[in-house]
Amino acid sequence: MMTKPLHLLLAATALAFAPGAYAQTQPAPTPPPATPAQQQGQPGGLVVDVEGGISAPMGIAIPPLPTPQAVDTPAGRTDTLGAELAKVITGDLGNSGLFKPLPAGRLLPVNFAEATAPNYAGWSAAGATALVQGYVKANGDGTLTVGCYLYDTAQQAELKRQGYVVPYAEWRRAAHKCADMVYTRLTGEGPYFDSRVVYVSETGPKARRIKRLALMDQDGFNGRFLTNGQTIVLTPTLSRDQRRIAYLSYLDKKPTIYVYDIAAGTQRKLVTDVSLAFAPRFSPDGRWVLFSMATNGSTNLYRIPSGGGQWQKLTNSIGIDTGGSYSPDGSRIVFESDRSGTQQLYVMNADGSDQRRISFGSGRYATPAWSPRGDLIAFTKIGGGFHVGIMSPAGSGEKILTDGWQDEAPSWSPNGRVIMFFRSTQGGSGVADLWSVDLTGVNERRLPTPFDGSDPNWGPIRTD
Repeated sequence: MMTKPLHLLLAATALAFAPGAYAQTQPAPTPPPATPAQQQGQPGGLVVDVEGGISAPMGIAIPPLPTPQAVDTPAGRTDTLGAELAKVITGDLGNSGLFKPLPAGRLLPVNFAEATAPNYAGWSAAGATALVQGYVKANGDGTLTVGCYLYDTAQQAELKRQGYVVPYAEWRRAAHKCADMVYTRLTGEGPYFDSRVVYVSETGPKARRIKRLALMDQDGFNGRFLTNGQTIVLTPTLSRDQRRIAYLSYLDKKPTIYVYDIAAGTQRKLVTDVSLAFAPRFSPDGRWVLFSMATNGSTNLYRIPSGGGQWQKLTNSIGIDTGGSYSPDGSRIVFESDRSGTQQLYVMNADGSDQRRISFGSGRYATPAWSPRGDLIAFTKIGGGFHVGIMSPAGSGEKILTDGWQDEAPSWSPNGRVIMFFRSTQGGSGVADLWSVDLTGVNERRLPTPFDGSDPNWGPIRTD
């Protein structure tokens, strides 16, 4: 079942209020525009150095969000939800590596009237350079209103505000949206917290793994299974409109490409009458699904209309061409091929023309993924283990980001800042977990999932 829309409220009507007199019917005037010193990216403004911030993260305070009246809701009491909302915002910003949220013991109490009147001196003394305050209110119609405010404690200035109306069950999305607002204002980068990841959830012994299609929020919460595990599924990918998932399934006892409709909860075979088709990827506009197919001893790249139809052959190699990924504008494709004798990365136009090799380092290269920014390609480097790395689309500037025993299958965050991948452990257990790392290669962390996980695919910012 599709979730209800998340509505962004106009600041002039939802957030420009006097908290001490919330019952008033006329909103207070909207605050004047930020001064030039407060504008994002302007000299003197409060910003985070996205490279240097990892070693010296910005101190930020995120106290529990107060409520004008504690009301029971199906998601919990609004005062309890205010604390939980702050925890989600704290987790998002803290996990980015660019912020250092104040610990609970240093957070000052905040009442409802203080949402728009911060205790600047107190927060500065507590060590907060930035402050996130807000409120949560039950509306009586099955929704919550969540307000979110960002302040510069040194300049004693409001930097930005947003408000959201969400169904009770989607309160976490309001927190992710708030964290995105703070992140984009202070870093100048795009958002990525209000997004989802499709992956393969794995259970059971290594020789008899049960693999189910699963969908979760980017922080590992709100997970759900989409398939029952009666057949193996691999390499899922979300369409940009977030309505469909293409993946490899052995549903008919042989591997081929299926498309899962998230709203309807149904799946259909996309590629028929083949012996082996795998590694699907949607084109950015959703019109095509790129995939690999093995015929007559060789494997080549093909594309097929995402609604079904006749496939088109894009490569004609005597070896193995697979692992294709579109550039964000859909004009080019990066893929892996062993046509030179070892697995290497190649780039071609979307119609298959102008194929050229871009990787020339030692070892082998696999599972390329083009960044949403268009400036980088992530890949798996094989040689002395499996590691996740990045390079430019021309093949320059290669950089290895991880040093696990077996790290593979990178997938980009919506803003091109973070890469998710899966890491397998040594030994007979073969445990695989989802991890992420940012472009510095420093901020590496494991994602919480109920079971083992592999083959992550990070979807775009949610628009539903």
